[in-house]
Amino acid sequence: MEANARWVLLTAVAPVAWGTNYFVTHEFLPADRPLYGAALRALPAGLALLALCRRRPRGAWWWRSAVLGLLNVSVFFVLVYVASQLLPTSVAATVMALSPLTMMLIAWPLVSERPRTAHLAGAAIGLAGVCLMLLTGAERVSVRGVLASAAAMLVSSFGHILAKRWSTWSTDTDVLASTAWQLTAGSLFLLPAAAVVEGPPPALSASALLAFGYVALVATALAFAAWFTGLRRLPAGTVGLIGLLNPVTGVLLGTVVAAEVLTGRQLCGLALVLAGVALGRPLRAGRRGGLRASARPVSDGSPAAALTPDGRRRGPRSRRRTEP
Repeated sequence: MEANARWVLLTAVAPVAWGTNYFVTHEFLPADRPLYGAALRALPAGLALLALCRRRPRGAWWWRSAVLGLLNVSVFFVLVYVASQLLPTSVAATVMALSPLTMMLIAWPLVSERPRTAHLAGAAIGLAGVCLMLLTGAERVSVRGVLASAAAMLVSSFGHILAKRWSTWSTDTDVLASTAWQLTAGSLFLLPAAAVVEGPPPALSASALLAFGYVALVATALAFAAWFTGLRRLPAGTVGLIGLLNPVTGVLLGTVVAAEVLTGRQLCGLALVLAGVALGRPLRAGRRGGLRASARPVSDGSPAAALTPDGRRRGPRSRRRTEP
């Protein structure tokens, strides 16, 4: 249970960092260069992680990295950039709040994780909380923006579960390396597209360079490494619900930076979101699994099962004998 709590806290780094990314992008980055904005976010992050892990893809991970980079980086980053420009942050965050349920449904056929009732209830409660926090009905909604945000949600949900499936199959590939390959591959798709569509790179001020440094290293490299680590260690339903901390961070950041005041409605929505995240925690399932494991004899081929009571390694026949 303590190990699960640590993985939950580590995974929570990602949506919190992504929640700050909305503010940084809106305030400091060029609004009319989504392709360059996505490329300059992904490339430094990928190169930084490559410098840390110092590993190249092998075998099937060459094409897997290209596929995951296209889904989780190239297409996703551009769609989020476009949605951020066309929609109020509240509407964009509410559309993205559908991702927990989407991830659960995709994880069912792809990684054989059937959504638990607690996960589904948490997704519904969390979505209601996000709507209560963010939707006022006063914003003018762009249909193109909603479609871009919904497409980003679907693409990222599928890409994240696909990364979980392939990472589970390849136990010799660590999360840091696979994340570095995805970010690098995604940026290599983006750079030529940006040069053709948007022309030369934009001139960046000192504040924009600092903002890109934060977005690349914290909101991308660190956040994606934490997110994919959580996907490998935790159920997809739990990770998806942790993602609801993204809009919560946006609201709390507004109160700290922009001196906004939390209303009673927003506080109720915040409580609902946190309740939804708590419903998806894996502690209860881990407790049941531990009780079942303690009730069974140890005979699963693990190192403990291969030892006699006096510490010697037992052979194939000695397992069938009983002690005198």
